[in-house]
Parts: sequence; C-alpha cells; structure tokens
Amino acid sequence: MSTPLEAMFEKVRAEKRSALIAYIPAGFPTISDCHRVIDAFIAGGVDAIEIGFPYSDPVMDGPTIQAAAVMALDNGVTSADVLTALKKATDAGVPSVVMTYWNPVERFGVDSFANAIAAHGGSGVIHPDITIEESTDWLAAAADAEINPIYVVAPSTSNERLVKVTAGCSGFVYAASIMGVTGARESVSSGAEALVARIRAVSDLPVAVGLGVSTREQAKDLARYADGIIVGSAFVKAILDAPSIEAGLTAVTELAQELALGVRGQ
Repeated sequence: MSTPLEAMFEKVRAEKRSALIAYIPAGFPTISDCHRVIDAFIAGGVDAIEIGFPYSDPVMDGPTIQAAAVMALDNGVTSADVLTALKKATDAGVPSVVMTYWNPVERFGVDSFANAIAAHGGSGVIHPDITIEESTDWLAAAADAEINPIYVVAPSTSNERLVKVTAGCSGFVYAASIMGVTGARESVSSGAEALVARIRAVSDLPVAVGLGVSTREQAKDLARYADGIIVGSAFVKAILDAPSIEAGLTAVTELAQELALGVRGQ
C-alpha cells in the first residue's frame, strides 16, 4: 500500500516535472493562522506540505525558521496542534508530512507518534537529527503504521553512509543542498546536483532538495535534476515581512504560484 506522498511523486514523475513541497511550522504565525497559510499553499498550487514541529533547540534551522518556531512556542503550540495542522492539510487532499527533531517523538512515544501521524492522514515524518543506527524502534513503528520514514543527507555524507541512510528511507530522500542551516539564499549550492547524482547511484527513491530555494529561477534550475523542491524559509519570510497577515497570505500564495511554474520548467 503506497502513501499519498508516494502516489504524488509517481504523478509528477509521469508529468515529467518536479514536486513543490512547502514548509510551515505548526502554530506560526498563530495556531489558527497556520491553517490559513496551509490554504494559501494549496491556492498557490503546492504538491505536498511539510508541517514543522516547533522545537526550542533546532540544530538544522536557520534564523528565519528559528524566529517562526519561537513565535509558535510563545503561542503555546502543542503536539496536538501539530497533528491538527497536519490533518488540515491532508483533509484538503494534499500529501503531507511532519518534520520533527527526535526529542518530541520520544516524549510522545515512538509507536504512538507513528500511529498518530497515520491517524491524521500523514504520509510520513522527516527526521533531521536521529541517525539511521539509532532508528531501529522508529523504523519498526513507521512500518507498522505504514508511513514513510524520511532522512536528511548532506554533501558531506559518504557514499558508504548514503547506502545505509537511503536504505532506511521511504517516500523520498531529503537532500540538503548545502552544509549549514536552513535559509533562503541568493543562489543554491552547485553541490546540490552532485549530491542528487550520488543518491541516485544508490537508491531508486525520489530525491527532494531543500535549504535555500526562494525564487522561480532557482526552482526551475533544480527541477532539471531533482524530483522535489522543498521551500520553507522563503514562505516564512514572506509572512514575517508582511505588514499584515492578509498581506502575508497573499504573498505566500503568489510565491507558491511562481515556484509552481519553476518546478514545471517555466
């Protein structure tokens, strides 16, 4: 049985294009307005949504996502709010996953978390900070819940390690295009293409590139070789920079529309 995420990648592959995956932390800019951001993503034509589980010590997140996470935590966001945001997206028919550091999963309970993701329609979970060697319990729980365990690889990942990590993934492999933390950049590292090629040499899974994408041209360039393009900081920045939530939502939809053209090579 395939997840909605897997079905989505099959669909975009048949259309000979990349998928646009949009990220938003649950509870940002407020718990209720996060749901409106999800609506704005959908209106803009994203293919999948990544719901972030706000965390107080995010090792992978740059200043923009960190600022959003702080706002979400100040809003009192809970694991229940994360799951509700996930259900908001999946109820709209958009394949969706949760990105979370390991500590919240451990606190929730490994089996319970996997089952809760499935119960709220989620396709899987992205883990940026747990190694494949430490994932025995999680991989078993994900398999039982029939959700995708998704791991992050970087340019520094050795070829030997790529084999191990990708063997534990399903859904897609998250390729971090640069060394460092998240954040929109003027250019995406040239190392992204080389990393994708290295992943393809050891895995048949779709490869989605994240970290740094903020423009239609960047999306168009990445779409030449990546199965998916993950955009987070640019959407968060559009909201943070807007004079009002209404203006922010409009900016999110317009950015999504531009990026959706880019992943189609336009």
